[in-house]
Amino acid sequence: MELYLFIVVALFGFAIADLAVGVSNDAVNFLNSAVGSRVAPRWIIMLIASAGIMLGVLFSSGMMEVARKGIFHPEYFLLSELLVLFLAVAITDLLLLDLYNTFGLPTSTTVSIIFELIGAAVAVSMIKIIQSGDNLAEMINYINSAKALAIISGILVSIIIAFTCGSIIQFFTRLIFTFDFEKNLRRFGSIWGGLALTAINYFILIKGAEDASFITENALAWIQTHTWMLLGINFLVFTLIFQLLTLFTKINILKPIILIGTGALAMAFAANDLVNFIGVPLAGFNAYQIALASPDNPLVASMEGMNGKIKTDSWMLLVAGIIMVVTLWISKKARTVTKTEVGLGRQDDENDERFEATGLSRIVVRMAMSLARPINLVVPETVRNKINARFEKPVDKKKKKDLAAFDLLRASVNLVVSSALISIGTSLKLPLSTTYVTFMVAMGSSLSDRAWGRDSAVYRVTGVLTVIGGWFFTAFMAFTVAFLLALLIYYFRLPAIIFLILAAIYFVLHTNFLHKKRERERDAEETEHEHDILELSPVKEFDTILVKMHKYLHNFLDTVCDTFEGMISEKRDVLRQAVNESKKLEKNANKLITRFYTLLQIHENDADVDVSPEILTALKESSRRLRELSSSCLVHVENKHSGFSDVQVQELEALKKVFTEFVLQTEKALEQRNKQLVTESRIAGEHILHQIRILHKNQIKRIKKGAVKTRRSLLYYGILANIESITIQFMELGKGLVDTKLFK
Repeated sequence: MELYLFIVVALFGFAIADLAVGVSNDAVNFLNSAVGSRVAPRWIIMLIASAGIMLGVLFSSGMMEVARKGIFHPEYFLLSELLVLFLAVAITDLLLLDLYNTFGLPTSTTVSIIFELIGAAVAVSMIKIIQSGDNLAEMINYINSAKALAIISGILVSIIIAFTCGSIIQFFTRLIFTFDFEKNLRRFGSIWGGLALTAINYFILIKGAEDASFITENALAWIQTHTWMLLGINFLVFTLIFQLLTLFTKINILKPIILIGTGALAMAFAANDLVNFIGVPLAGFNAYQIALASPDNPLVASMEGMNGKIKTDSWMLLVAGIIMVVTLWISKKARTVTKTEVGLGRQDDENDERFEATGLSRIVVRMAMSLARPINLVVPETVRNKINARFEKPVDKKKKKDLAAFDLLRASVNLVVSSALISIGTSLKLPLSTTYVTFMVAMGSSLSDRAWGRDSAVYRVTGVLTVIGGWFFTAFMAFTVAFLLALLIYYFRLPAIIFLILAAIYFVLHTNFLHKKRERERDAEETEHEHDILELSPVKEFDTILVKMHKYLHNFLDTVCDTFEGMISEKRDVLRQAVNESKKLEKNANKLITRFYTLLQIHENDADVDVSPEILTALKESSRRLRELSSSCLVHVENKHSGFSDVQVQELEALKKVFTEFVLQTEKALEQRNKQLVTESRIAGEHILHQIRILHKNQIKRIKKGAVKTRRSLLYYGILANIESITIQFMELGKGLVDTKLFK
């Protein structure tokens, strides 16, 4: 029994770690609306969410049965088999969730735990069936397939329901209040607030009371008997409070709704999702207790007792809640995951997008636009114009970096709809995915709110498809890894357990290091492009952007040199790095262009602020040409095509040398804001163009003599064409900069 006691202790260790990584991922579920709308300082949002978590854990006792008997029939297993199953699940859950947190992707802790339980249970059941000589068809006796299928179906249906409810309710809410909602709030805001908080109270306090560990049976019976009376009182009281606030104070009533909704959603999350983190360790502990209480040999004791209803002690739930709250405050990964969802739902469609457009996202957008055309034909033009007027966004000339991702009205809809749907699932004992529900509600509301404009739709759809694809990947990986780990632990026992524990510790430490590195790079990039430059005078703002442009040229030259080196020496790793850097530079160029646009929009009437079109064109075209240059070289080398001849290598080396001198001169001119240096750099650029014309003639001569092959010639001409275009663009860049008032 010592080995199994060790496993139980290990399970509780993994429970603590799982609480930390799980909250880091699920924090997005209840924080994104408040954080995205900037309803209050972050510390206030965190305090309210923490209070919601602590209250919510006390409502989660009934959900713990899912881990004990929701996926498999415990009476068909022995203690040793159940503990193997639970340990495989605990290790897999920690590794999988920590991986998603590292890359900032919200995934479903519910889906992961369900498929981990299925995978591990199938593995152990298969071993038992094979050892007993039975047919694998007997698996149906071990796995609670009906319950598992109902849970999975409920999760999938909840995705559709959440997206539909979020989009419909947001559409009519925005139709009533518009984007200029302050005026209409004074008329209808109190009713909206009363309905919102009544809905939250109904599903959280009334429906959730059934599983609360601190509510007696008599109190529960009274609540159920007087439900409608409580609802009526709730609506009247909240409506009256909000009406008084509207009449006698300047408080925006959406703010208390969002803050209360954040606490309620955190409460619903803790009530529904706590089973995902501590349900398995508690189930293992219960199995161990049942085995010890058996009058016979504990190792062969029946686990049928796990089918009974077991009330989880409140102190255990409170300890789990404390760990979750501490993690919420200190976890950097929680903020990373939150950024992903807030970014996909933000109202501004002119900033840089995290996700690139894909063929699938383009197809989805085209299909959506095609489906919208018949609707436009059916709905009268006057009706469409009135609806469009209600959805017209006011022009805001404020500093864009200070604007919230979306407004308070959408944040309140996200919270009310999400908390209501999650609480319904909790009351029905369905461990629906809080991630799926909150994410799809947020995406549905952002779609109805027209946050996905034509300039951002393909990128947002790519992001949504990436997250949803990650959900299916979660299910596949959870099943597969738990299945394999269960087999490993079953056959190798203690050595396998020790190895897996050490491997899990190493994995978590390594991903933390990786996450910190990624965060440092991201923070440096945000500082580079966003922080505080709009606090300066217009001329200094422009000057600060030129400093960023100087660094862009420096990194650009490094990437060109790496491309030449990788192509000449045929080093794939160098070329891959050059391609990655060229993609980063293209994003940086777009960000610089966006900064110029922002500068012009904010200071449209300032005569000191003027941007020559040559500057914007040069940034856009040069970055595109660099990506094309590095990508074509990488493809050539990866396809194992023949390299350049010695003469071509010498020519390219000479070209790289003069191009380097040209870019360095341009950098120096930009750094010193000197018109004379710009003129000198243009002369150097003309020299490059002359040299490229000579190289073209030399290549023609080699082709006539049959000294070069076709593919090599195509690449050679491609390199010359791209360098020629980049040189011309940088010359135009210098010309555009000379026209500014910063150059002397």
